[in-house]
Amino acid sequence: MSLTPSNMIDLGSPMPEFRLPDPEGNEISSEQYGGHPLLVAFICNHCPFVQHIADSFADFANEYIEKGMMVIAINSNDFHAQPDDSPERMRKEAIAHGYSFPYLVDESQEVARAFEAACTPDFFLFDSEHQLAYRGQFDGTRPGKGTPTGKDLRAAADALLAGKQPDANQKPSMGCNIKWK
Repeated sequence: MSLTPSNMIDLGSPMPEFRLPDPEGNEISSEQYGGHPLLVAFICNHCPFVQHIADSFADFANEYIEKGMMVIAINSNDFHAQPDDSPERMRKEAIAHGYSFPYLVDESQEVARAFEAACTPDFFLFDSEHQLAYRGQFDGTRPGKGTPTGKDLRAAADALLAGKQPDANQKPSMGCNIKWK
C-alpha cells in the first residue's frame, strides 16, 4: 500500500471546468453547479484509503447535500489496467455505499490533471464562486487507525456554509496514487 499525499494547490484557485459521464453515460457538467459550494472528491473502488472512509463519506455527503452543498466524486484511475475501477464496478460501489451524488468516469484523466489530483481520496472544496476554499484530508484516520468522522472536511464545509473561509492551515489527504495511463 503506497502512500501519496495530495497536492496542496493555492487556495482561491478557480475550479477547472469539466464534463464527464457517469457509469450509465449521462454527462454531468461543472456548470450545473454554479452558485453553490461544491465538493469534488477523487475516489476509486479498490483503494484501501477510500474503502476506509467510503461509508462515512457517503453519510457526510448526504448530510451536507441537505445543507445546500453539492458533491461530485470522480474516478480517474486507468480502469483498463485496474479492472476493479471499471464503470460497472463503480455502479456497484455506489449502491453498496449509498452514494447519493454523481460518481463520474474520467477515462482520459484530463480532469484529474486539471485539478492536480494526486491520490485517492483527494478532496477539493470550492465556495459558491467556485474558488478553492479547502484541499486536504477527510480526517486524520487511516486504514486500521481510527474510525473516520470527516472532522477536517466537516470543519471546512461548516465554515463555508456559514459564509466564512475555512482555516487555511490544512493537512494534505493521503492515499493511493492515481493509477495513471
